Amino acid sequence: MKNIPPSYFLSIFGLPMRLRYTLFICFLFLYARSWAQVPPQLAAHHYEKALDLNAHYQQTDACNEMWKAITVYPSYSDAYSVLGEWYFNMHQFSAAALVFGKAMKTCKNGYASFAKPYAKSLLYNNQPDSALLILNTFMPANNNASWQALVTQALFVQEALLHPTDTPMNMGPRINTTSPEMYPSISSDSLTFYFTRKHNNIDEDFYYAKPDSCGGWYTALNMGQPLNTPDQESAQMVSADGHYLFFSRCENRSENGWGEGGCDLYLAYRINVDSPWSAPESFGATINSPDNEVMPCLSADNRELFFASDRPGGYGGYDLYVTEFDNGLWLPPRNLGPAVNTAGNETAPFLHIDNNTLYFASDGHTGMGGKDIYVTHRYDDTMWRKPTNMGYPINTTADENSMSVTLDGKKIYLSSDREGVKGDYDIYEVAMPDKYRPMSVCALKGYVYDSISKDRLTYASIYIIDPRTNKTLYHFVSNRGDASYIITLTKGSKYIMQTDRLGYSDVVDTLMFDNDGLPGLIDQNIVMLSQDYVKPVNDSLIFTINFPLNSSKLTDSDIVKIQQAMNPWVTEKGIVVLINGYTDNTGTPLVNEQLSYKRANQVKTEVMKYGIDEIMMKVQGWGEANPISTNDNEEGRDKNRRVEVIIRR
Repeated sequence: MKNIPPSYFLSIFGLPMRLRYTLFICFLFLYARSWAQVPPQLAAHHYEKALDLNAHYQQTDACNEMWKAITVYPSYSDAYSVLGEWYFNMHQFSAAALVFGKAMKTCKNGYASFAKPYAKSLLYNNQPDSALLILNTFMPANNNASWQALVTQALFVQEALLHPTDTPMNMGPRINTTSPEMYPSISSDSLTFYFTRKHNNIDEDFYYAKPDSCGGWYTALNMGQPLNTPDQESAQMVSADGHYLFFSRCENRSENGWGEGGCDLYLAYRINVDSPWSAPESFGATINSPDNEVMPCLSADNRELFFASDRPGGYGGYDLYVTEFDNGLWLPPRNLGPAVNTAGNETAPFLHIDNNTLYFASDGHTGMGGKDIYVTHRYDDTMWRKPTNMGYPINTTADENSMSVTLDGKKIYLSSDREGVKGDYDIYEVAMPDKYRPMSVCALKGYVYDSISKDRLTYASIYIIDPRTNKTLYHFVSNRGDASYIITLTKGSKYIMQTDRLGYSDVVDTLMFDNDGLPGLIDQNIVMLSQDYVKPVNDSLIFTINFPLNSSKLTDSDIVKIQQAMNPWVTEKGIVVLINGYTDNTGTPLVNEQLSYKRANQVKTEVMKYGIDEIMMKVQGWGEANPISTNDNEEGRDKNRRVEVIIRR
């Protein structure tokens, strides 16, 4: 019937006009119904019921109902299209390929309509060879950019599957729940694990966990107020020194209602790692805009802040930006450029503590599919090298939306929805492949304090200098709360560390980091001396020689005594040797003064034999002054006839 033109029916019947018009409408309806392949009522009923079940999150029942619609009407193209998409979003790629493959064969123009989603489903089911066969067979001659992108992806997946890395392991029920867990990060001492959990698919809060005694983690705890609120707090990042927490908060409202809009960057602070967090504050208009700023990452030296934003002027959806802290101010953000950013979305930046290796998520670079994790390295201060996909199975055809790396660069924590439906993220851990490891670093941590009072010295500037070029490589500042600091430096080099602070003498130290066997974290306090410090006088009596009445001669035992007493001091620098001679009160004062001086010079001559320079000595005869005993009897007078040798430091 569908091949008979409607005008035929008007020409063969000699009927009244009204009747002919009615018959024409009837035949036209039948013709149109046949041409449009309108599904039978029962199939349409199952289709609509399936849509309703899916809208109420009853996905399994929805899929079963959609299969009933297809069973009733095997060429129901809309049903195939919707069902295949459902399976794809549930990461049931094999089922999606089955649906689209069947649709290709049973629906009108099936190859033209379903070859591409069929190939994509095969590709996401880790069947790149089969996907390439379909793509190369049915790719249209024109307007095939999206087809060609799938071919490029299939070739990448084909190669990646041939060279797999270690398989990431789910971190288990102490970290993961039925809610999505995302944005993992770990403290520089590896003693606190942080992440974001999304409750009821709406509210996002921060959680933390502490290590147990078996190499795992205790059950994660909510970080509570003031960090978590009824709004959406997401993508937390705790600074390397543990004092700052940066994050993104959405649904922000300015004073005029919705002027700020979108998501903005916030920060909180704590005086030391055991103190409560301050109430979060917006990062300010220099960084935040009416568009979205999300997923911050602070460099180890607290001088660079990386984040993702969809503000105008980028290369696509979300781009990665960096802002630098200079002279007390955060500078306007700078786009990381086309080597990193694409027409797609680049998000979740993570700069390793080596200050050189940047990891991020992207759906714009060629990869396994969805969002993958990539790594890039600094080319210079402002440019980055071409990113590298971290391969399979770190990346899968699902979404890997964020990751972090331990200080030693040996372990990755990543968030992925590989085991669930789209958006149902869990956190995984896996060994870092050698070829993607960051630079090997040591981290110095400690406090800056006054050497005399032991007071902590906040705001002390710590400069790391290259001794070959005398160029300042890094500038750190001791924390304003507890005067702590943490510095990460690449192994295999020597550095000069200079610390200065107002009112204190500079401290200069040489750091030898040329040994790969050094531990990852080294405790080293910096002790500073006040510029107005006056070194105290410290006199120590080291020996006394007693003399007979009216004698100044040293006995053999006296000489041995002098030698034994002076031996520990012969190499000492910066000392003064005080040699003081005394008499009893018999005789005249003038004679006694001369005698005491003569006795002191005798001792001086002997002391000089042991290498003590004369310029370091001070000799004085005090006569009968400063008696140490009574002069009323012989025993007391024997004690007063003496030479004392004192070391002054």
